[in-house]
Amino acid sequence: MPARSGWFAGPVTGTAGVALAAVGLYVVTVSQWEPPHPGFQLLAIPVGVFLLLVRHRFPGAVLLALGLLTGAAPVVGPVLAAASYTLAGRMSEARGRIRSLGGTALLAVVAATVCGPRLGTGSALYGLAMGLVMAVTAVAVPGLAGTVYGQQGRLLRALRERGDAAERARRSADSEARTQERSRIAAEMHDLVGHRLSLISLHAGGLELALDKAAPELREEAVLVRRTTRDAMRELRQALGVLGPLSRDTGPDTLTDATGTRADIEALVAESRDGGIAVGLEWSGADLVDRPASVRRAVHRVVREALTNVHRYARTAAVTVTVVHADTVVRVVVRNGVPSGRAGTSAVAVDVGTGRGLTGLRERVELLGGYFEAATPPSGGFEVAAVVPVAPGEGGGQRLTAASTGTLPAATGPQPVTAGVAHAPPARRTAGAWATALGALALWLLMTLGIALVYAARPAQTPPPSVPRLGMTYEELHGVTDNRAVRAAATGHEPPRPAGAAGCVYPATGTEPRAGALVITRYCFDSAQRLVAIDRFTVPSVWDTSPWETP
Repeated sequence: MPARSGWFAGPVTGTAGVALAAVGLYVVTVSQWEPPHPGFQLLAIPVGVFLLLVRHRFPGAVLLALGLLTGAAPVVGPVLAAASYTLAGRMSEARGRIRSLGGTALLAVVAATVCGPRLGTGSALYGLAMGLVMAVTAVAVPGLAGTVYGQQGRLLRALRERGDAAERARRSADSEARTQERSRIAAEMHDLVGHRLSLISLHAGGLELALDKAAPELREEAVLVRRTTRDAMRELRQALGVLGPLSRDTGPDTLTDATGTRADIEALVAESRDGGIAVGLEWSGADLVDRPASVRRAVHRVVREALTNVHRYARTAAVTVTVVHADTVVRVVVRNGVPSGRAGTSAVAVDVGTGRGLTGLRERVELLGGYFEAATPPSGGFEVAAVVPVAPGEGGGQRLTAASTGTLPAATGPQPVTAGVAHAPPARRTAGAWATALGALALWLLMTLGIALVYAARPAQTPPPSVPRLGMTYEELHGVTDNRAVRAAATGHEPPRPAGAAGCVYPATGTEPRAGALVITRYCFDSAQRLVAIDRFTVPSVWDTSPWETP
């Protein structure tokens, strides 16, 4: 898995994003729920980010340390989520991944339970709830996402490796097919040139015998021609012999001067008909008798290889062989329809061969400066087309193309996988980045919602009442409020107010130590609402008998 990819894994942008998410969670937590010791929560963020930076060197230890830190400070949850995602994606062994993530989640729960009364929600029970929330949102969910992403990355790498291996094998097979075709061409050239040299040597020997009596002074020239021809034959055999055995047959029958002519093509068609194939021949133009042997043999090879493929893969299909002999080129097209019983499918789609024969044909035709194409037409079946110049080497070295020949369009069948296709298109990468960002935002919101639910469920904590002392402000005296009944009872019985007192408060804190007496506490404040005097005095009680008794 490419562990450095994703919304948090980059060396700069990803780490900054994680730190920003943690700071955002800290701001929301402190502003909404006022947890105790906010300074500790803030200090935990840079510590967690530092641990995230070294996670690649110590992955297991960093994950466990972040679990403990997140249990004590939930604002580190985004950092723990990033580490969980990375570790889950990098680990290919399921058992080790489960142990690491499970141990981290357990440590987070234990740390939150222990630290809850002092640093967290206020009790061990709510600390346990906070730990469970962080275990799910910061360990389980990102761990599952990282596992899926890691499995996908490993699968893609395996597929790319297989594709590269298949491409290398295909190229090797193509190279071998081209080499074999060139060896076959070399053997044919040996037969052709060797035959001509043999004739020259034969005629030179006859000339040598004739000049021995008629013109002895020219006999040495005839001997020189005969010896040069013999040496040329030997050197030709040595040069071409490294390409393959020259004595092998290059076809089902030995190639002759009639190879590639109309009679030869008709013979190939007749052999296929005898084999049970419905083959039709359409010949347009003159015979190829006067064309070079290389052209005729290329035509012979194209027709023979195409009919051989029909015998292998489409025996029940109708076949049409078309040969058009124009002024400058020879067009050869062999097309078979869809085999009977396989409607809607092509012969190649049903049973795909190695393709080496077609590769050899392409090599032979292109060496002559021609154009070759083999593809599946839109109507189905298969089509092999070749365009060969009638005078190879006389076209200024220009090779024919599909545009100049007007033959088949580009292949519509399955194309081989190209090696190196390992990167997604820019549009797909952009969509993946947006999806990752949205997933990270959703995880952050889920984490924030879980923390909010835990804080909302805890009981409201009211500050204990303060012990009144001189100098305190009225706001600092929590629970001290004026009672109108107590103020009325004190009227006329209270001692004089101290100098500088702007007002007094009579809270309902009196006690009745004996019947008919009420103890009142009076708090007097100056103009700045600061406590300047605390007076306690006794006044007569208005209830000295029971309410149902007659006074």
